[in-house]
Amino acid sequence: MSTKIALFASGSGSNAENIIRYFQGNKQVEFPFILSNNSKAYVHDRAKALSVPSLTFTKDEFVSGEKIIRVLKNYNIDLIVLAGFMIKVPQNMIIAYPDRIINIHPALLPKFGGKGMFGEHVHKAVVEAGETKSGITIHYVNENYDEGNVIFQAECEISPSDTYVDVAAKVHALEYEYYPKIIENILGKIV
Repeated sequence: MSTKIALFASGSGSNAENIIRYFQGNKQVEFPFILSNNSKAYVHDRAKALSVPSLTFTKDEFVSGEKIIRVLKNYNIDLIVLAGFMIKVPQNMIIAYPDRIINIHPALLPKFGGKGMFGEHVHKAVVEAGETKSGITIHYVNENYDEGNVIFQAECEISPSDTYVDVAAKVHALEYEYYPKIIENILGKIV
């Protein structure tokens, strides 16, 4: 029996694509769909190219959680993976999937986390603070932004000449390298 992963993405979906490609050929892992709160997000094009169905829901549907939880339960989802997803996960979903929702944050938490800290906002803040390191944090999702238990961190060096675009490129490379591997490790523990 395969493990079923639901991917949630709000934008481009490059991490979602990378994760799906990593598991291609693995009969033990299945991606029944990608869920998004943005019907115009490029993730839908990526999903189509990968032959993975994608579904769109409204912010209100997500915040109430009930409809989304029903969909997840109907598909027997084992793990929820947030891959560039921009809405806070509601409490009822966290209760329905305890320690089964993971997120990746483009900085070394607890620094540069919280509401509004995503994408280039994070990288700009890291550069403006004069940090010498940044990286990724993969963590479980709880009721607060970026405060769930840390599963894994990886870091990269920042040179004084690096722009936020340079930092973003280094962090993306870490995301692509490690997120699928950490998901694979987690699957080994929940099956």
